[in-house]
Amino acid sequence: MTAALLRTAEALHARARVGRRAVVMTMGALHEGHATLIRTAREIAGRDGEVVVTVFVNPLQFGAGEDLDRYPRTLDADLKIAEQAGADVVFAPFADEVYPGGEPQVRISAGPMGERLEGASRPGHFDGVLTVVAKLLHLTRPDVALYGQKDAQQLALIRRMVRDLNFGVEIVGVPTVREEDGLALSSRNRYLSAAERRTALALSQALFAGRDRHAAQEALRARAREVPATRARAEALSAIGESRAAADAHAVAKAVPATTSGPADVVVAARLVLEDAARLKPPLDLDYLALVDPSDFTEISDGFTGEAVLLVAARVGTTRLIDNLPLTFGAAS
Repeated sequence: MTAALLRTAEALHARARVGRRAVVMTMGALHEGHATLIRTAREIAGRDGEVVVTVFVNPLQFGAGEDLDRYPRTLDADLKIAEQAGADVVFAPFADEVYPGGEPQVRISAGPMGERLEGASRPGHFDGVLTVVAKLLHLTRPDVALYGQKDAQQLALIRRMVRDLNFGVEIVGVPTVREEDGLALSSRNRYLSAAERRTALALSQALFAGRDRHAAQEALRARAREVPATRARAEALSAIGESRAAADAHAVAKAVPATTSGPADVVVAARLVLEDAARLKPPLDLDYLALVDPSDFTEISDGFTGEAVLLVAARVGTTRLIDNLPLTFGAAS
């Protein structure tokens, strides 16, 4: 398959459409994570449908002092990766195609959810993201658009925008793709030196530590609900091998079985890994670590049940990285 490189919406609209059009929006510098999105789009669009990959480095989402100027532009390589993954079209508009007349005076506001966490660290970032996503949805006119779950807050905001503003498009989230050592794939990984990359592994390692703590707690409480509140219950809890519970098994045996694990303990387990990484050379400079409700990205508290997301953002050297893992608390587990 040879992907057509188009620069204008007019050329894209002139293409005959038969099946569904699936769009994958990128800023270029494509990697295996993007390729996974494109392959998923190909499956959704089917043989008769069309897969469009957009490549546009959006200036509105970069703040002062961020890496707009050095963000990698690799269109020739991007075209090859898109072709190999199953794209029909690479839509790579120039700035004046997306923003005729310069930066738009009317923009989409991300609202309160866009001011938390990533939005607090990068003021105005999500306003710029949603504005360009809205523009590209209009320019490409897809039936379905796919986004990576690594940018969890971005994905949540796009879904909210599409719902609140009645966009006629289906939004699909695709799981994060990781390298063999656990590091989430990102176009910014290429900025890392060998030493910085070793430090950067702490992001995924912290999330995995939080996930493991959560899994141990959920398993412990599932057993606790099954065993009567007697000394036998304490022995059963100890047999699980969960060290913290085993150290005080008799106290746990007297407690009423809880329906959830402790979110605070999950965060503590992740934070310990990040604190160790802060002492490495080069060090990891933590921006935020949070366990949030994905509906509004507010932090959850003990007693929470349902879907949650454990998020981390940090800087290693001059490179800022983000990562996250979904978790489920309570009976839904």
